[in-house]
Amino acid sequence: MRHTTVMRFLPLVLAVSVLVAVPIPGFSQGSDWPDWRGPTRDGRSPETNLPESWSPDGENLLWRVPYGGRSAPIIHGNRLYLQNGSGEGSELQERVLCFNTGTGKLIWEYKFNIFLSDVPPHRVGWASPVVDRETGNIFVNGVGGTLRALSPGGKLLWMRSLNEDFGLITTHGGRTVSPIVEGDLVIVSGPASAWGSLGRGGQKFFAFDKNDGSTVWVKQFPGRPYDTVYSPPVAADISGVRHIFSGGSDGAVHAYKPQTGEHVWRYGMSKRGINTGAVILGGKAYVSHAEENLSGSEMGQIAVIDATARGELDEKNVQWKRHTFLAGYSSPVTDGERIYQVDNSANLAAIDPKTGKELWRLNLGTIQRASPVLADGKIYIGAQNGRFFIIRPGKDGGEILDQDWLGGEENPEAIIASAAVSRGRIFVVSNQALYAIGRKGKTTEPVLQPANSAASNRAPASVQVVPTELVLKPGDSVQFKVKLFDDRGVFIRETEAAWSLEKLEGSVSADGTFASGGSKPQAGLVQATVGELSGAARVRVIPPPPVRDDFESYQAGGPGPGYWINAGPAKYQLRELDGNQVMVKKADNPFTFVRRVRTHMGDSSWSDYTIAVDVRGARRRRRMGDAGIIAQRYKLVLFGNNRRITLNPWQPETQRAVSVPFTWEPDVWYRMKLRVENLPDGKVLIRAKVWKKEAGEPNTWLIEHMDPNGNRQGSPGLYVDAYSEVFFDNLSITPNGGALTHE
Repeated sequence: MRHTTVMRFLPLVLAVSVLVAVPIPGFSQGSDWPDWRGPTRDGRSPETNLPESWSPDGENLLWRVPYGGRSAPIIHGNRLYLQNGSGEGSELQERVLCFNTGTGKLIWEYKFNIFLSDVPPHRVGWASPVVDRETGNIFVNGVGGTLRALSPGGKLLWMRSLNEDFGLITTHGGRTVSPIVEGDLVIVSGPASAWGSLGRGGQKFFAFDKNDGSTVWVKQFPGRPYDTVYSPPVAADISGVRHIFSGGSDGAVHAYKPQTGEHVWRYGMSKRGINTGAVILGGKAYVSHAEENLSGSEMGQIAVIDATARGELDEKNVQWKRHTFLAGYSSPVTDGERIYQVDNSANLAAIDPKTGKELWRLNLGTIQRASPVLADGKIYIGAQNGRFFIIRPGKDGGEILDQDWLGGEENPEAIIASAAVSRGRIFVVSNQALYAIGRKGKTTEPVLQPANSAASNRAPASVQVVPTELVLKPGDSVQFKVKLFDDRGVFIRETEAAWSLEKLEGSVSADGTFASGGSKPQAGLVQATVGELSGAARVRVIPPPPVRDDFESYQAGGPGPGYWINAGPAKYQLRELDGNQVMVKKADNPFTFVRRVRTHMGDSSWSDYTIAVDVRGARRRRRMGDAGIIAQRYKLVLFGNNRRITLNPWQPETQRAVSVPFTWEPDVWYRMKLRVENLPDGKVLIRAKVWKKEAGEPNTWLIEHMDPNGNRQGSPGLYVDAYSEVFFDNLSITPNGGALTHE
């Protein structure tokens, strides 16, 4: 359906500079779309001879299948991957779908459970997967904080639970970062609170070995987290140094070196998280947001900053900056002559990168989320009102070559995802369907660009010890490797090192083999020194159940146990109460990321166990907090104000919750018990009870629930929403009738 140009000019002058990102090493310069922002992660495709018109009724429509979503499709070879939700209510799961790009035929689907997440059901499937061009494997970040690696055939290769292992925070906003592949690393990010030096809440970046899922590095960058984000990482070489640019939950844009995680710079610009990506060219970074600025009362900002800078950036590093342009969701794209960005009200603006002047503006609707894709001199973009546009941008205006209303005006299909371009075709996802647009029989083949894997011959500048963030049992051993990197973050070689231990019992041999000693829980560092350089691997040693902890052996006034996840001094304090030392979840900070916590104290592979703890709540201003225990990814919560006990694996999905009335009296000790059993038929049986401690344990369970598609492993933990203080004592974790199993 063709339309004439619709355009109006505005005198607003906006600041900008442009940078063009370099291709992902080893990725195609042509036909694959392996990342949600394309082969160069900036929304551009080098393909030509693409359609400039189509119709959902037939013209240049290759196929349509009834699988929708909010995430962008990813293409590798003749396969397309899409991430979305499957089922409804208690049957809802997240999944990855694999389609044949030529026919739209569904080849396979992989479903997985959502657990211990604050993301509501209607926001499932927010992130997009990413394909590794070397292996064809697919990496998926779910809304529950699980990172998975799948084979091209849809088989699970490995899985990491970022929630349990690192204290990843999810929110009702649902924003989830899509993973990226850089060399042998899979990198993902989010606000988290782990243990030790990484115990403070903040935006953390995680790098895992793409082959086995082992942790290579975890870094926390400066800044306080405000929210979850989905900013797309953009890669570029700046002065010969590989950088990743990414918006953070702290309202800042960060730059770091991908192979080492070394932080390069931070530019703070917003009082909320950054969801848009950057545009990079010529040593400048174009960044934007739509929230409240750090100074003044205006909303929104576009800024151009010096990408070659270092450290905490300020006004002297800013070339252009303008407020009031509300571009908070849709990431920009550039053709080298102009920047194209859509604001929150669906106005596509063209901006001169040299002067910052807005050249023209074109309205596409009323609400915008999808990012523009630039290919063959045309912009492909959908709006939330269901219209999909093909636009030819020029110096003086944008010509609408084609616009189509998916689903029709009476029942429009909202478009939140960005389009993808591959082999002469454009793929579009609405909330109801997946479309393939192209000329029948026309495909193009990729021209592969080999990765540059040459090692550096420069002097070492940093030491990396891998793997890191390990969880071991007493008596376990592991061999570490030491890697040297130059000042650009480029790998030099593996090397020998002098070894030492910090806060760990055990021994480490000359070849880097650490043998854990002792029988008590511990957390510390295995350190390697090479000349004047040093690095360390972080290790927790946790004995398997049975576990008994009355908190008497810890230092009074200190935080929770050092090997626990998300139990730092901002959250917990050991304190005397009624002659005993107990652990208190503090209520002196109303900030949600501190007030409300999930704390884990075991390995995420544990299964078939029972957790119990004494709990007591205080009342403040006629309000009590909520307290709970976690076993195998099921959470039993005692709600202080709502007078009920609820069992659920995923709190916002209320249809799978089991609740019973219960009055929790303040300043009285209760005992909570949660038992989870894996049954041979694949089902999971969960039993729970709560009682006044002085009354003795009742014989019957208060809740018994059978989950036909259950969680078969997971770390034990605590849950607290501390409107007022909550006290814990006498924690126990016991195997169900024998030795603890590991799934």
